[in-house]
Amino acid sequence: MPLELRWLDLLDIAIVSIIVYYVILWLQGTRAWALLRGVLVIFFLYLVAHLANLYTINWLFEKFAAVLLILVIIVFQPELRRTLERLGRGRLFRGLIPSSGSGSFFVRSLVRAIEQLSENKIGALIVLERKTGLNEYLESGIRMDALLSAELIYSIFQTKSPLHDGAVIIQGDRLLGASCLLPLSESRLLDKRLGTRHRAAVGLTELSDAIVIVVSETTGTISLAENGYLTRFLTKEMLEEKLFSLDREQHLNLPWKKHKQPQASKS
Repeated sequence: MPLELRWLDLLDIAIVSIIVYYVILWLQGTRAWALLRGVLVIFFLYLVAHLANLYTINWLFEKFAAVLLILVIIVFQPELRRTLERLGRGRLFRGLIPSSGSGSFFVRSLVRAIEQLSENKIGALIVLERKTGLNEYLESGIRMDALLSAELIYSIFQTKSPLHDGAVIIQGDRLLGASCLLPLSESRLLDKRLGTRHRAAVGLTELSDAIVIVVSETTGTISLAENGYLTRFLTKEMLEEKLFSLDREQHLNLPWKKHKQPQASKS
């Protein structure tokens, strides 16, 4: 008897396809994407062992399947919890649509704020999120979800502001959080005279593909951390040129570009 394909079946397939598509998009913006790839590799090895009748490996997989399932749930627990929270707030698919903001506007707003902070020797730590999700660091600070502007960034880092300690995290055209705690680098290559801000900037870029801009409260020096390296003594023009070149030539996922782009190589 031939199978009957109803329009409800097509609707069912379409809904499942859309859900899978958005789940994959969401995972690509988090560290869970690398973990998922590891799980897929293990599953592929199991299929190969099953097809090749490798009895010992099959036996091991069968015995430890339940343990692996529990382990996956534990490992993905933060991502699962955040997904359910966003679903409950109706914000699950927010941020998956490309931003329509002007690159020129956001670069110049950011550079203007950093220039003012540098001139007044006000310490600052500014994180530009790219492909690796930074939700775990956002949870350590105060969530804001405000439109990015030079005035907002400058006011946050005023010494009398309750949010001036820690970092701000920018995603798309939004300033998502302030007073966020970042991991400190333990690299011995860093100048021992550098303070906590610089070590935190390098520390985050060692664990993610984010770009972190630092303003020293002692000298007003502007520094930029990327891929575990720290470039110091940047001028306004150098910083602006750097941000524009990253956006234009390497097509990175910077604040004004939300769509997926290839990762830049180490310089």
